[in-house]
Amino acid sequence: MKHPFLMAVLTFCVFSQYTFSQEIAENPEKYTAHNKGKVYIYWGGNRESYSKSDIRFKGDDYDFTLNDVEAHDKPKGWHVDYVNPARMTIPQTNFRIGYFISDHYNVSIGLDHMKYVMYNDQKVSYTGYYAEEGNNTYGETLSGDELLLTKDFLQFEHTDGLNYINTEVNRVDDISNWFGLPNTDKFQVNLTEGLGAGLLYPKTNSKLLGNDRNDEFHVAGYGISAKAGLNFTFFKYFFIQTELKGGYIDMNDIRTTKSSADTAEQNFWFLQRIITVGGIFRL
Repeated sequence: MKHPFLMAVLTFCVFSQYTFSQEIAENPEKYTAHNKGKVYIYWGGNRESYSKSDIRFKGDDYDFTLNDVEAHDKPKGWHVDYVNPARMTIPQTNFRIGYFISDHYNVSIGLDHMKYVMYNDQKVSYTGYYAEEGNNTYGETLSGDELLLTKDFLQFEHTDGLNYINTEVNRVDDISNWFGLPNTDKFQVNLTEGLGAGLLYPKTNSKLLGNDRNDEFHVAGYGISAKAGLNFTFFKYFFIQTELKGGYIDMNDIRTTKSSADTAEQNFWFLQRIITVGGIFRL
C-alpha cells in the first residue's frame, strides 16, 4: 500500500510543477511591473520663468537694493548642441540619475542647468546709495527714486549658469490602465511626483558700476523644489519624460566682481518646463 501512495504523491507534485511552469511561460511577469533595484538616467532641456526679485548689491563704497527686478531665461531652441558632446553643457539642460528603493519610490541626484538674465533698460525703484549717485554717470538716473538699468550701469546674468545641484525623492505610478492600455513591456505611461533640495552653484556674469566681472563658479545659496510629470516608457528600457518643476531659490552670497568685498543677494521663485530622454535598467 505504501508504494502506490508514494507514486501518487510524486505524480501529483510533478504535475503541479509542470502546470505552474506552463503558467509562468504563458504569462511571464512583465519587466515594467516592478521597479525596485532599477537605475535610471536622463538628459534633456528646459525653459524657465522667474518671479520678480529684489537684488541687493554691497561693496566698500555702495550698498543699494533694486526692487522688483524682472528677468528671463536664455533658450537655445531645438539645437544640435543638446547632443553634441563638445557643446552639450551650453544650452539650458537637465541631467539626473536615480535608484528605485521600492517599486514606487526612487532617490536621485541631478543638475538643473538654468539661465537667468536680468532685463536691461527696465525702470526700477531702489533704496540705498552708490558712489556715482546723482552724477548720472551711466545714464541711469531717473526722477524720484528710480533707476534705468542701462548696460553701462549693470549687466546681471547667471548664464553659465543658474546651476541647481539637487537631490530628489520621487514617487512613480503606472497609470497605463487609465488610458485602457494593456500591461505590456512595449509601452507604459507613468505618473511621477517629487520633492527636492540642493545648492546653487552659479557662474555669474555681472558688470556693475564699470567694474570687471568675476564670472567664476561659486556656491551662492540653496533651493527647494517640487515637480510633477509624465513618463512614457518604450520597450522596457527607454523613456521620454516631461515635467513641470517649480521652486524657491535664495542666494545670499553672489560674487559680482573680482573683489571679495563686492557681493549681491536675491531670492525668487522659478518654474521649469522640462522634456528629457533616458534609460532604465536593473542592476
